[in-house]
Amino acid sequence: MTRSGLPRLGQRLRAPDPGWFESTDVVVVGSGIAGLAVALHLREAGLHVTVVTKVNTDDGSTRWAQGGIAAVLDPTDSVERHAHDTMVAGAGLCDPVAVDLLVREGPGRVRELMRWGAGFDRAADGGLLLTREGGHHANRVVHAGGDATGAEIQRALHTAVCRDPWIRLFEHSLAIDLLQDAEGRACGVTLHVLGEGTPDGVGAVLARAVVLASGGMGQVYAATTNPVVSTGDGVALALRAGAAVTDVEFVQFHPTALLVDGPPGTARPSLACATQQPLVSEALRGEGGYLRDDDGRRFMVGLHELAELAPRDVVAKASHRVMRAAGTRNVWLDARHLGATFLAGRFPTIVASCLAAGIDPAKDLIPVAPAAHYASGGVRTDRRGRTTIPGLYACGEVACTGVHGANRLASNSLLEGLVFARRIADDVAGTLPGQCDPINLGATGGWALDPTLRPRLQQAMSQGAGVLRGGDSLGETLATVAALAGREAPADTASWETANLVTVAAALLAAALRREETRGSHWREDFPDARDDWRGHLMIRIDRAGTLAETWEPL
Repeated sequence: MTRSGLPRLGQRLRAPDPGWFESTDVVVVGSGIAGLAVALHLREAGLHVTVVTKVNTDDGSTRWAQGGIAAVLDPTDSVERHAHDTMVAGAGLCDPVAVDLLVREGPGRVRELMRWGAGFDRAADGGLLLTREGGHHANRVVHAGGDATGAEIQRALHTAVCRDPWIRLFEHSLAIDLLQDAEGRACGVTLHVLGEGTPDGVGAVLARAVVLASGGMGQVYAATTNPVVSTGDGVALALRAGAAVTDVEFVQFHPTALLVDGPPGTARPSLACATQQPLVSEALRGEGGYLRDDDGRRFMVGLHELAELAPRDVVAKASHRVMRAAGTRNVWLDARHLGATFLAGRFPTIVASCLAAGIDPAKDLIPVAPAAHYASGGVRTDRRGRTTIPGLYACGEVACTGVHGANRLASNSLLEGLVFARRIADDVAGTLPGQCDPINLGATGGWALDPTLRPRLQQAMSQGAGVLRGGDSLGETLATVAALAGREAPADTASWETANLVTVAAALLAAALRREETRGSHWREDFPDARDDWRGHLMIRIDRAGTLAETWEPL
């Protein structure tokens, strides 16, 4: 423990010296919509690209996206209205310029995605079918396969990448640490690849620029809609390298995760990974589904002008209030009136998940509860995706571009990945330096933590730093995290992931304790109101002593 109860964090992971090397122009860490779109744009610029992905190419969050991509594709809609809805959801912390870039460049990027092969649902006349989700005042969400948008996007991008022989793909590869030269510039990554080179598989990809597109950190909680690979690796890697992260206290909880296999907020001690709760897309409410309490009352009516389609933080908080008051573990989503034929055609993925849990959504109420879903904050970037470390870029959920503020608007995440992937590629192509020489290839020192402690971390985070949080609960959770930070273990993939989770948990808790207000997806029970003097961003770094250091940036 150090000052203010903050744990001392490792500034590199413990790993063997690299046993093999590869050189490329740009290395991209992550293979979801952000990473693969960056790779394709970089190839269009004539650069050689290596993509590093943790398990298989399609094991990230993109393929789980159900609702779709929000973009102004209807002539009766406008970019001004889309920007307004984004800013309202962001609760005063969005960067207006970044939001304007998002909504104006978004339609072109979606059309580009279609040119890469993504097929979206269309009406009989050939026009795109558009739906509405929470926080939107217009139908502007394009979708595929009813509720299988992410799977279609992942398929199209993966196919396009595999056609290009100058994109090298490393699967089953965990990025360990950032390589930097004597000036601090990013010049590659160390990584562990199963079966590659030496028996332990540790090597290095040397590059002239590095793009982090590694997704979120939902596995820091006991119940999440995120896949098991979402262990905050990119944010932790950036922090260890000295980069700034910001807005990490703003974790969005999706209000309607299907409640299966135990209540959110609990974890089975025997599990190394948190339960991935099946998502019940906001689009189901957009098509007319209702939220009800145990008495059958539509509790969102009268609480917000959009009722069930209020921004996600509003619905999640309302659901928690209902659950807490009634002493229940869930609320209910009612889609029975939509009919079996419509549900099976429009929402085949959700219907399949429900039926697998013994629930027929055409006949039964669907038990739902909030679960950790999306990190609105992340590695701090500018409007070209550049981080505070030269040569290091970040894109997608791992990044904080300023478009989401305190709470992401539904279906803006895939759009952000597309828009900023292009902006990053344009910047890289115009500024790429010569190959640099890393100075931190040695394995001296390092950090790896006992992976059997992951369930304890996840349960503590859900109980003390979830939708409901306050000074006491956050302080107790920080003490738990600090204790876990001292439990070192031999170096392997599981212990590296645990170190990453502890790192991002500590950063989240430090920011959540510091922000003494309620805003967006950050809900402090001891500070229930938003305050003007908290309109700004907390930037967090790891200093040379391994301690989290905070900087306040007012708006």
